[in-house]
Amino acid sequence: MTEDLSALDAYLKEIESTVVRVDDEGIVLDRTVFYARSGGQPGDTGVLMWEDGSVAIADTVKRGGDVIHVPRGDPPAAGTVVRAVIDWERRHQLMRTHTALHVLSAVIWRDFGAKVTGGSMEPCRARMDFELEGISVEFGREVEERLNEALAQAHEVDVSFLPRSEARADPDLIRTKVSLIPEHVDPIRVVTIGTIDRQADGGTHVANTSEVGPVRVTKTESKGKSNKRMRIELDP
Repeated sequence: MTEDLSALDAYLKEIESTVVRVDDEGIVLDRTVFYARSGGQPGDTGVLMWEDGSVAIADTVKRGGDVIHVPRGDPPAAGTVVRAVIDWERRHQLMRTHTALHVLSAVIWRDFGAKVTGGSMEPCRARMDFELEGISVEFGREVEERLNEALAQAHEVDVSFLPRSEARADPDLIRTKVSLIPEHVDPIRVVTIGTIDRQADGGTHVANTSEVGPVRVTKTESKGKSNKRMRIELDP
């Protein structure tokens, strides 16, 4: 199983690690700072460097307990010691975007009682779907104002781990569907954003909401009777 350091420290940009396996899917390291695509957050890109070579990493995915680094070129051999370096600018944009989505979902839940039904993100752009009966441009503007007000309050973002049984008993985490996380995941990783949000989540986030910057609600859409979509953008 790959030691996933991104789950513990989202600001770790590079480490030294050893190639455990190379196959048709990609490269497995003994430990990594690369985040594997999951929960709507894209996988990291970057580069692996070793004594006599390097290879770009085009994507990072997960297979069981292994983090697979998908190379764009010839990989190093098993046993090679490499320097694993993420594309930090892209990662940090994803961290800001992910935190913005959590605060968006918290504002919608707090003020309108609507749960999240889906979402996806890319650097500085994202969408989120909610159980809302209606949505309008004016609603989007109101949410944008409340979202930026919440972000500007400089809430600290904390990562912790709870036993699965304890997480299932927490009403805030039940709202975020802990039951949908595979049974083998124990403990559950929990992201807490000040007093505004607490969710079971495996992704990377900034340390404080003030790091996110201004967020714009660029579009509101109806995707069904009780499924409404909001699209957001951040400054690069």
